[in-house]
Amino acid sequence: MSTQAKGASQTSRIDPAKVLLPLGLGTALSLMGDATMYTVLPTHTADAGITLAAVGLILSANRIIRLFLNGPAGYAYDRFPRRKLFIPALFIGALSTAIYAATFGFWPLLAGRLLWGLAWSGIWVGGATIILDVTNDNDRGRWTGLYQTWFFLGTAIGAFFGGWLTDLVGYTNTMWIGAGITTLGGIAALIGLPETRSSKKVDISNINTEHQNKWRPSGELLGVVSLNGINRFISAGVLAATLALLVEGHLTANNVVLGVATVTGILLGLRTILSMFAAPFAGSLSDRFHSRWGVTIAGLLLGAIGMLLLVRGEIIIILIGICFSALAGGSVQALVTTRTGDLVDLSQRGKAIGLLHTAGDLGSALGPVIAYALLRWISLGELYLLCAIIFIIGAGLALLMYLQKRRTPTQ
Repeated sequence: MSTQAKGASQTSRIDPAKVLLPLGLGTALSLMGDATMYTVLPTHTADAGITLAAVGLILSANRIIRLFLNGPAGYAYDRFPRRKLFIPALFIGALSTAIYAATFGFWPLLAGRLLWGLAWSGIWVGGATIILDVTNDNDRGRWTGLYQTWFFLGTAIGAFFGGWLTDLVGYTNTMWIGAGITTLGGIAALIGLPETRSSKKVDISNINTEHQNKWRPSGELLGVVSLNGINRFISAGVLAATLALLVEGHLTANNVVLGVATVTGILLGLRTILSMFAAPFAGSLSDRFHSRWGVTIAGLLLGAIGMLLLVRGEIIIILIGICFSALAGGSVQALVTTRTGDLVDLSQRGKAIGLLHTAGDLGSALGPVIAYALLRWISLGELYLLCAIIFIIGAGLALLMYLQKRRTPTQ
């Protein structure tokens, strides 16, 4: 860890508990519109004014644009106060959901999704940067994991209540409600979120500007970034996109009465809840044993086991596999963010988090595309076996990073 970062961790800091509530609440409520969109758009295309063929592009547009926005968002967070970027991003998120409600047709909806991509780059990159501001080597894993919990909570609540409200009051009214809920999250952050960058001002002022402009990620940071891409590719990409196929095949084979959509929704909710608890647990474990890489390796291997279990035909084995994969996804997501905070100087964390999330967005965007392309040639079980191998490769990469760290303990 750098001298600047070590020095900062020894100075007075803002209590993370005072930051987490408004930060997490704003992040969770911002997801209301996006989670609702994923839940209801495929069955409410007429209400939105688009064709079924356009659903995939609309749902992926925000991820695609973030590949170009996460980096600039990170640079902005390194240069400007956190509040002046994070809070406007929340209100931009509310505006994007209002556009869903107020407009009709493909192009306005696409504009709203692109605007949401801009907002989420500011929210997600900024939120991770803010939580790293107020933590140190001894508690970074715990608080980063707790912040990730708000993300999973917002996704789960948004999907559930968004679907329920759509059935109750209709698509347009639900989107207006979602815009209002996201606005409340922005107000909560406006009132309760302190500025965290100022608490490190003395340390940042001693850093050479030319060094900032020539920043290059270290080999270990690139390894961390790669692991985030792998995790999101499998968890948020391949598995999320193909879970309905898995359910459909085994429901047919086992004569289960519940519908495919109902069971898929239940399993997606279960995955989110398990990931929500796995994130802070894994982060706290890495704090307690002072071993980010050890816990990360365990999470990746758990993910590999989970994907292997999905290849089996028995329902109970598949359920265990889904649980294992969810625990892996949540823990790895928290740990790569935590390790990024360990590795990077205070003045460079925004850029590093932007790079980290760009890899994650790339993985989650490519996952469904590659999965369905491969399914033309291989079976679903073989696809999951390939994912297990990728998880094992990730564990091997994490092991190499761990061994490198052991050889250079001063880093």
